[in-house]
Amino acid sequence: MNLKLEACTLNDAAQLAELRVLAMRPSLERVGRFDAERARQRLLQNFAAEYTRLIKHDGLLAGFLVLRPQDNDLLLDHLYLHPDFQQRRLGSAVIKLVQTEADELGKIIHVGALRDSEANRFYLRHGFVLREVAEFDNYYVRYPQADSRRCE
Repeated sequence: MNLKLEACTLNDAAQLAELRVLAMRPSLERVGRFDAERARQRLLQNFAAEYTRLIKHDGLLAGFLVLRPQDNDLLLDHLYLHPDFQQRRLGSAVIKLVQTEADELGKIIHVGALRDSEANRFYLRHGFVLREVAEFDNYYVRYPQADSRRCE
């Protein structure tokens, strides 16, 4: 799999906001909360290029993630794949890269997911534990894992 995480610039913001709308639409429609403009603005209001990474597959923009420092932990604020790149194991490959980075830093990862989104099963499958249930979102945490190769 030719997968790369690349740096982002402010010039990428509008394109990533559109990608977020496409990726979130099915989940938001299921809960009756789809509003394309609101979905765009929620990303753009807090856009921070320094924490945003483009997900490239075979040189094409497949998605993006935002991994922010939060207190002494990390917040996976966004992880979206364009619908054309979903269901191809790219999300699993990306989350493993994020987890490896967090493990090397000894950091906890926090993430939220819309309650009726497929993302909930995704995060549970990848070692996250449900921490809190809110009106519209579920919040998960993943603790750093010891590298078993270090013990050999």
